[in-house]
Amino acid sequence: MENKDNDLNDDLNALSYQVIGLAIEVHRQLGPGLLESAYQTCLFMNFKMQALKLKKK
Repeated sequence: MENKDNDLNDDLNALSYQVIGLAIEVHRQLGPGLLESAYQTCLFMNFKMQALKLKKK
């Protein structure tokens, strides 16, 4: 059971690292001062390009 927990933690850490990295890259490319919706749209597109599944809010 503990091994499964460790595997899950490793997977979540890797996913978190990837998501944060994509968010930073989107902000770096677009720059500051845009509406949240602009960043959200670009981030969603990047998620799709990286084959990450998500739901829009």
